[in-house]
Amino acid sequence: MTEVTLNQISKTFGKQTVLKEISFQLKPNTIYGLLGRNGAGKSTLLNILTNRIPASSGEVQIDGQSNINNDAALGKIYLMSEQNLYPSRMKVFQIFRQTALFYPGFDFELAHQLTAKFGLNENLRFSRLSTGYHSILKDIIALSVDADVVLLDEPTLGLDANHRELFYQELMETYADRPRTFVISTHLIEEIAGLIENVLLIKDGNLVLNDSTENLLARSYAVTGPEKQVQEYTKGLNVIGHDSLGKLRSDYVFGKLDDERILPDTVSVDGIDLKKLFINLTNRESEVH
Repeated sequence: MTEVTLNQISKTFGKQTVLKEISFQLKPNTIYGLLGRNGAGKSTLLNILTNRIPASSGEVQIDGQSNINNDAALGKIYLMSEQNLYPSRMKVFQIFRQTALFYPGFDFELAHQLTAKFGLNENLRFSRLSTGYHSILKDIIALSVDADVVLLDEPTLGLDANHRELFYQELMETYADRPRTFVISTHLIEEIAGLIENVLLIKDGNLVLNDSTENLLARSYAVTGPEKQVQEYTKGLNVIGHDSLGKLRSDYVFGKLDDERILPDTVSVDGIDLKKLFINLTNRESEVH
């Protein structure tokens, strides 16, 4: 089992600060969702973790060793990203062989099974693949490498609904067969909500949440009813957003409710899903407590 620790990671590009003193540890054999709005710094963080770009300050440790110019440590991690890093004339089966030079435990049998399931011709050159099949190829490699930590940056980019469903299914099967750590960064939150066990939420360059999905949803509520009664009931609570429809209003509350408050008969309290929680937590005016 590989332990990955980020200590006070910050990153600036010129005068722009993208990441601000981010610290967390990836638990072994866990599926994480790395969430954040466009430009939040998710891809930057993953690239720092794998030493593709340097941090401005802070450090990444893999099993207690720095990740900087450390091939032994970096060999325990694999990053699947939106970037196309393969030679355009290289064929799919040649890309598998090249990957195996860096990850000697590459599972060729699984890779061949997955190319058949996804309908990917292993004799095609990389330049002949569509955007969707670029992602499929990179996903197949990510599921077949023998890394203990697999980072997936927008893994379903360009995939249709059937291929996205197949990818999630295969990810869970390989995770069951060989548990390891996955970090999934994606905008399709509703599709991965049932997969991820822990949420890492980045907002304005800060890590504002690092908790289990179960714990987060257990303290996320929609308080719905007539506008006046809802606002009276939620006054003083951590309201992270609201929706209105006519005279009805839903206030979204993150955190503890006041058990001593009397709930009016016209007002209901229900849970909310991870997508709704994410949308409201990443609003500029909302705060995380």
